[in-house]
Amino acid sequence: MGRPLGQHFLFHQGILGRIAAAACGGAPCRVIEIGCGPGGLTGRLLERAPEVIGIETDPDLAAGLRTRFGTDSRFRLIEGDVLEVDFALLAPAAVCGNIPYYITGPILRKTLALGAGLVRAVFLVQREVALRLAARPGSREYGYLSVAAQALCGVEVLMTVKAGAFRPPPKVDSAVVRLTPLAAPRVADYPAFLAFAERCFRHKRKTLRNNLGRGDFPFASRRAEELTVEQLEQVREEWAAKRA
Repeated sequence: MGRPLGQHFLFHQGILGRIAAAACGGAPCRVIEIGCGPGGLTGRLLERAPEVIGIETDPDLAAGLRTRFGTDSRFRLIEGDVLEVDFALLAPAAVCGNIPYYITGPILRKTLALGAGLVRAVFLVQREVALRLAARPGSREYGYLSVAAQALCGVEVLMTVKAGAFRPPPKVDSAVVRLTPLAAPRVADYPAFLAFAERCFRHKRKTLRNNLGRGDFPFASRRAEELTVEQLEQVREEWAAKRA
């Protein structure tokens, strides 16, 4: 999808409109847009949202955004690295954007760290990443990224976006994925769950007993990729209790 200081920009107006509609949802809310680029999605978001906070690291693109939207009081631009922006100061908000592959993981972590401050997230990502986020237990795509998202959110792949919708066209297809926070998280301690899940999926084809060490705990003879978030949380709680 992306590369440092540049991306493959989406110009298909129909798809941009659908992304903006998914990000803004039924009730209007502030939207944080990651990587505004030339402002195609920004303009569609401003048709629906009461406020759009754009984050753009490229100075030339940022200058273009100021020229295009600078007179709109509903638009605020943060010029800089998205990974250095404190999302908590901007919450509550929806988060959306065309996310470069190389920072998908860190952006996902920052977004989910908003907790109750996250209204929803809609990301345009490589199709393989979207499939991993939405994957179900037992599938080839299911892994750490899947449980990290699904512990807190419902995940939907809304559409596939072909390479021809971008300029320049990337070498892979993309997809739009929506994360909607659950009424109640599926885990009791999210940071502890993430650390545990990372250990469980470190060697994906090994059993939990091989990844966690010897001991008596549920599903010890099964692989992490076979278990739901709730089952992994059960293992974590019992495994942690025995080590306390």
